[in-house]
Amino acid sequence: MGCLTALGLSTGIAVAQDDAAHDAIAERLKPVGELCLQGEDCGTAMAAAGGDSSASSGGAIDGAGIYNNVCMACHETGAAGAPVRGDEAAWSERTGKGFETLVSHAINGFNAMPAKGGNPNLSDDEVQAAVAHLVEPVMDVPAQESGGDTAEASAEGEASETSASAEAATAGIDGAAIYNSACMACHDTGAAGAPVKGNAEAWAPRLEKGTETLYSHAINGFNAMPAKGGNASLSDDEVKAAVDHMVGAVQ
Repeated sequence: MGCLTALGLSTGIAVAQDDAAHDAIAERLKPVGELCLQGEDCGTAMAAAGGDSSASSGGAIDGAGIYNNVCMACHETGAAGAPVRGDEAAWSERTGKGFETLVSHAINGFNAMPAKGGNPNLSDDEVQAAVAHLVEPVMDVPAQESGGDTAEASAEGEASETSASAEAATAGIDGAAIYNSACMACHDTGAAGAPVKGNAEAWAPRLEKGTETLYSHAINGFNAMPAKGGNASLSDDEVKAAVDHMVGAVQ
């Protein structure tokens, strides 16, 4: 009887540890943003992304958090012609129009950029805070009445990177989950010239270059595609698993 009890306890512990490992991987692979273009119905898909961005107790609006959830997918990669954050050459003409014009474009939409980045739940003040974070590296941002957010930008990204190292190179990597979190925004839509998953004609010339070249492009970046799909916490093996998932759809 004692042996059976010990066996039951050890099995329960193993299952709990396995569940915790899967939860940790899922948390690390959460998408940093979603690509949303003018004219698409993105409001319901992105409604939850920008919630809780301002402190309910009346604190300052978290412009960096809103940017990371709603704006980063385009403004870190240049997708759909978006000027990349920190690129002074790309921003010079836009910043010349003034901060208020930039905020108006973000609130109401401009060219391929949908109103409020596709998240209608954002208030005008929240959009303004995200714009302030976006342009802060390339222009002097006026003080914001709602409290601003210029000083809080740098501390956010460091906490989630520490848990990434221990389980990176384990067997049984879920390439489909990595694709869904890091690659789908472009490779399901063709945004920024990305070959669509399952489109054999678009993939044919790329497959001719060989799997190792595809791995290298995905890991290091190629043309408009950022290194590791913009998620630097992915290991090389995880990126390769996502590539295998994409290639498997056309082979």
